[in-house]
Amino acid sequence: MADFDDLLTEGASVPTDGWDFSWFEGRATEQRPSWGYARLLGDRMARSRAALDVQTGGGEVLATVHRAPPLLAATEAWPPNVAIARRTLAPLGGKVVQVGEGDGLPFRDGAFDLVVSRHPVVTRWDEVRRVLRPGGVYLSQQVGAATVRELAEFLREGRPEDRPTGPAGPADPLATRSGSTPLATVAAAEAAGLEVTGLRQEALRMEFHDIAAVVHFLRKVIWIVPGFTVEEYRDRLAVLHRFMERHGPFVAHSQRHLIEARRPDHD
Repeated sequence: MADFDDLLTEGASVPTDGWDFSWFEGRATEQRPSWGYARLLGDRMARSRAALDVQTGGGEVLATVHRAPPLLAATEAWPPNVAIARRTLAPLGGKVVQVGEGDGLPFRDGAFDLVVSRHPVVTRWDEVRRVLRPGGVYLSQQVGAATVRELAEFLREGRPEDRPTGPAGPADPLATRSGSTPLATVAAAEAAGLEVTGLRQEALRMEFHDIAAVVHFLRKVIWIVPGFTVEEYRDRLAVLHRFMERHGPFVAHSQRHLIEARRPDHD
């Protein structure tokens, strides 16, 4: 295995733009959900007339659809990703708008018959319902509670300031954040006036083969350990590096749930 400092430098220098995870090949693996989100996305898009992808990242997943609807729009919050998504989705005729993760959607009421989102940081269920036409469908693969908990808990061990000290404040009943439970997701969708027509849940094995992969993952998926920096967590990263040298990959699990919801025909 490469030198610890060299691996830290490598993991800290890999660009984090977009949602292309090809750099991890040979260094980390993640089991994929059995339902095949990209395939479902392609099926729904082929039948849609007007569709919106919320928090599209760099547009990489949306770009895999074999047939785009006549009207295709996407939103993204992070400026570097907006530029990537505009280039990626241009061949499909997709229009990308920069929108903050928790902000309202800048589209008229009932503009879309399909709204999709893969791993949204925030889901504004009231806005999803508003921009859907009556009978329109929302399809989303969400990051579930306790995703990669094994890694987050190890890094935070001995850091009492990072542990919850009391109950969380009141939640917005019409919004959920990445890491919500399926129960909270369904409750928020229904509170916004959507009919939940499908829900699937799975826990998926992840393996990290070197510390550079851990560092790049935590820089890219920032909600796993909020505020992560190599400098602050160097000591814990060193322990994890030695573990992987002696015992092989560090194993964790991601939690995913797929939700499909529909705006009623008459409401």
